Amino acid sequence: MFYYLGGLLKNCWGPGRLLQSYTVLIVLALYTGFFLTRTLLPKCYALLPSDRGREFSLTKEAAKGKPTGAGVVFITIFTLLSILFVPLDLLQVGTIVLTWAMMLTGFLDDRSVSGWGEYRKGLLDLIISLAMALLLADRLRLDSPDGKLSFWFPFITHSVNVPVWLYIIITTIMLWMSVNTTNCTDGVDGLSASLVLLALITMAIIFYIIFGHVDISNYLLVPHLQGGASWAVMTFCLAGVLMGYLWHNAYPSSVLMGDAGSRALGFYTGVCVMMTGNPFMFLATSSIVFVNGGMGLLKVALKRFFHITIFGSIRFPLHDHFRKNHGWSPTQVLVKFMIIQILITVVLLGIFFKIR
Repeated sequence: MFYYLGGLLKNCWGPGRLLQSYTVLIVLALYTGFFLTRTLLPKCYALLPSDRGREFSLTKEAAKGKPTGAGVVFITIFTLLSILFVPLDLLQVGTIVLTWAMMLTGFLDDRSVSGWGEYRKGLLDLIISLAMALLLADRLRLDSPDGKLSFWFPFITHSVNVPVWLYIIITTIMLWMSVNTTNCTDGVDGLSASLVLLALITMAIIFYIIFGHVDISNYLLVPHLQGGASWAVMTFCLAGVLMGYLWHNAYPSSVLMGDAGSRALGFYTGVCVMMTGNPFMFLATSSIVFVNGGMGLLKVALKRFFHITIFGSIRFPLHDHFRKNHGWSPTQVLVKFMIIQILITVVLLGIFFKIR
């Protein structure tokens, strides 16, 4: 909205043109998201449900009784600010709507007395992920110069064309996995939000500097994303509201994001990964989330459906293993996991973008 307002104002008021600067919009979206969330979130504590304590979590007793479901606040703020600051196209509108829908399913679970079952939540995650996959396939195919969908990979110079049906399957799996691994990582104050924040800032910078810039994307042999700058504004906006939430969730936390936050954040992160055109970008931005939460999901699935036991001596999520078996404090888990993620991000981005 502000972008188009700047177009109207610049002819009669010179400084109005700044509202059409993506750099200015990024700053406005980031800071507005942070200060609004930091200010408004505590005022909503009385309206939020109380945490029931996550089963098998080492911190379930400490978390029990705290306001949870804060995702309903900061994801709603993100939605409203995106409308104000981002020059939205149809794909971005659909992303915001489905991110909010994913948040809503999580919030309804947060406020449920007994909690929703795993299969019910998994099915809803699958439906929303499939809807997003269909939207991505349709819009990206229309925007493609040759009308085809493709992925780019390290060690390969040219992009690889992908059939529509295969793209939809890969994207649905990626989004579902991102939602659930992020949800599983939410168990230590500040951990999940901090790791997602690193991923969001990394992808926002990539959208703005690499994919949104014709010359740089051509030089690095990656597809140019015409709306890369607007994706950067939207992603920085989410980073801003997440910072506002972390202000109150830092150890010891006074509020929890709940499924309302973790599922929406995982979903949006997955969408950003698919927008880069390289599904393996998830490893560069969120490998700790994948290992921490994903290996636990794999362990449970193999044991439940195939009676196969793996990682018998390792407790999942992995942050519980280090707290129980190695005596790490919540702060040590947070700082060390973030350091490892930064090290992984730097080396994998170097490989992905330079070894082509």
